[in-house]
Amino acid sequence: MHQDGDVIIGGLFEVHLLALYPEMTFRTKPEQLQCHQFNFHGFKQAMAMVFAVQEINRNPNLLPYIKLGYQMYDNCVRLDVAIRAATALVSGTEKYFAMRNCTGLPPVLGIVGDPVSSHSIAISSVLGLFRVPMVSFFATCSCLSDRRRYPSFFRTIPSDAFQVRAMIQILQHFRWTWVGLIYSDDDYGRHAAKSFHEDITASGGCVAFSEVLPKDNNIVEIRKIMQVIQTSTSQVIVAFSAKSYLLPLMDEVVRQNVTRQWIASEAWATSTVFLIPDLLPFLRGTLGIAIRRGEIEGMKEFLLSIRPDNDPKNGMVKKFWQEMFSCRFDPEEALAVAEGSICTGEEGLGKADLTFSDVSDLRPSYNVYKAVYALAHSLHNLMSCVPGQGPFKGNSCASHHDIQPWQLFHYLQSVNYTTGFGDQVSFDENGDALAIYDILNWQVSSDGTMKTKTVGAVDESQPTGKVLSLDEDKIFWNFESKKPPRSVCSESCPPGTRKARRKGLPDCCFDCLPCAGGEISNTTDSLECFRCPKEFWSSLQKDRCVPKEIEFLSYEEALGISLTSVSLFGTCASAVVLAIFVHHRHTPVVRANNSELSFLILLSLKLCFLCALLFIGQPRLWTCQLRHAAFGISFVLCVSSILVKTMVVIAVFKATRPEGKGAMKWFGAAQQRATVIVLTSLQVAICVIWLSTASPTPHKNTHYQTSKIVFECAVGSVAGFATLLGYIGLLAAISFLLAFLARNLPDNFNEAKFITFSMLIFCAVWIAFVPAYVSSPGKYADTVEIFAILASSFGLLMAIFAPKCYIILLHPERNTKKALLGRASK
Repeated sequence: MHQDGDVIIGGLFEVHLLALYPEMTFRTKPEQLQCHQFNFHGFKQAMAMVFAVQEINRNPNLLPYIKLGYQMYDNCVRLDVAIRAATALVSGTEKYFAMRNCTGLPPVLGIVGDPVSSHSIAISSVLGLFRVPMVSFFATCSCLSDRRRYPSFFRTIPSDAFQVRAMIQILQHFRWTWVGLIYSDDDYGRHAAKSFHEDITASGGCVAFSEVLPKDNNIVEIRKIMQVIQTSTSQVIVAFSAKSYLLPLMDEVVRQNVTRQWIASEAWATSTVFLIPDLLPFLRGTLGIAIRRGEIEGMKEFLLSIRPDNDPKNGMVKKFWQEMFSCRFDPEEALAVAEGSICTGEEGLGKADLTFSDVSDLRPSYNVYKAVYALAHSLHNLMSCVPGQGPFKGNSCASHHDIQPWQLFHYLQSVNYTTGFGDQVSFDENGDALAIYDILNWQVSSDGTMKTKTVGAVDESQPTGKVLSLDEDKIFWNFESKKPPRSVCSESCPPGTRKARRKGLPDCCFDCLPCAGGEISNTTDSLECFRCPKEFWSSLQKDRCVPKEIEFLSYEEALGISLTSVSLFGTCASAVVLAIFVHHRHTPVVRANNSELSFLILLSLKLCFLCALLFIGQPRLWTCQLRHAAFGISFVLCVSSILVKTMVVIAVFKATRPEGKGAMKWFGAAQQRATVIVLTSLQVAICVIWLSTASPTPHKNTHYQTSKIVFECAVGSVAGFATLLGYIGLLAAISFLLAFLARNLPDNFNEAKFITFSMLIFCAVWIAFVPAYVSSPGKYADTVEIFAILASSFGLLMAIFAPKCYIILLHPERNTKKALLGRASK
């Protein structure tokens, strides 16, 4: 098809679907190839170019002094035919050059087409060398966005990269992360599949299976693919393929009764081949990505006006009428056709298939219309160039009589216009148009047939978050639930768990493992658990950090109450014994046992019982400093008094012998007090040095139990604490040794025997205390120490003072000097 003009633009369309070459004998010149199976959709797209050129020529505001012409070829859906046609467009035919002297305008300044990605790749590789612009309306392969390989390629349809992103938007919206992929074995399918793999992985999804449809429609391979589909747990299948590849697979879908949620690429989303009754139960509910639908005012009337008598030289129109109205023309009777003697008038139109003239769903044809206008606006901008302000060398403009394709290419890169339908047309640095798609849903109409319905759009010109617009109430789902299917390999991991990949499976297949103690995850599908801060622990659900439980020996708990009760009981018992001794201080039993030291021992025991209370309750600085100091000084006071008491007993016994008459002068009341004070002062000095150099402090310990904070008193200096205990142990050991040596002294009331027994208890308790204290964590260490204090204090109280109280209270007849001396004289 051609029309003369001042400037010619070329076109490549799929007017026939099959090309057959004649047999070659190599003896005669081969005949031209024959194209068969007329394609009404391809012809309609070619007519959209014709309409656009005619409309531009009528527009006084666009190229007012230039008449556009066109020259269009049928590529017959063959690469060799398409390349041959493109070569003819850019270089001219033999007849064309015979009429020219190789000056002036080239044959065409630009080409609209080719619709096939594989064809566009091959043709653009050649045209790019000469910067001849090529604007495709249907080639979507993302590989064509490579400006280095295809520098002069443009398109009014978004690339597959945008199509894939649109599909990812839908998958993310319905939370489909486990998706099957089927693609055709051609440039379109392979590049689309590669982009899909990359994008779905980046979005957190996974490909359950990836199968390529064979070129030869091998039934064995098709059935293998069906077996993969049936065994897969994926409920959603994305298909990047032309209809010719998919038809054999759909036959198997019907035969094996397989229902899945199909996501159709733009290559077959609007194809009527699949909208048949046999496929209705299996393909209804399909969601498809479709080219933007547009409206072209006046297009319907133009299509209805196409007839051979209006354009007798147009072979494509003639072929169209032959196919549409079953008319038969004699190729040699062009004149008869011109006169309209055959197949003209309303009779022919009445038989027409009115779907050809339906302009309610213009998609590829609308892209053709935009491509022609893009070239026209670029040419208009070129012609409007002001001399001296041009874009070329020396700020020059293109010569109106010698326009070169590379000059038009320059303006095409920056073209920006708005169609009558309201769509903005411009190209990015890669020659791609603004990406916008319609989302279609295959539904059953009232007459029982399957039709497509627009249910949303994907528009990348919209702000983030509004790129996808979807009316879910209009979507039909081909499942019993009438709801979107679930298509995940593994359900999402709730907060408190983390994802653990299953070995040998994609990232979407995982197990949900609970977070360890002290770790949390507060988001769905968390890849790892995060450790809580030092003083926090994970909640029961492991989804948040909560303050750790603080553990210390409390007055409110049963153990604290029990120890407090025992401590107070010991204090009261000491007070009662002291009161008894004070009340009976003039009796022989009290006086014979050095009443002053007895009172001092009872007072120190009372302090020992009370200092146990310092170990109960929340540790504070003053309690930590005071508890060990009070405990150490109180016990040294008690043990030193017992030691002096023991020494006095021994001195008294020796004083009864001739060789020991002077012994008592060293153990008078003053010497006894001084000895106790000196021995106690040494412990005071130890405590002062300890507290001033490395004082005990409150410490929150997390090493004993990671889930709790053990609030304890750190001893500060282990050497200081050991010295304090060691000094007490030294005094206790000396007292025990002296008392043990004096246990058999002949006396009516042998004080040394009771002291020996009390020191035995005391030493046994504190020897057992050391390993128990070291191995007990937290509050149990305090419990062990309190128990040692109370046990040793009760041991001293009972062993030393219980026998005396027994005599004082129950046998007063023995609490006489005569009784004591009488027993001693026997």
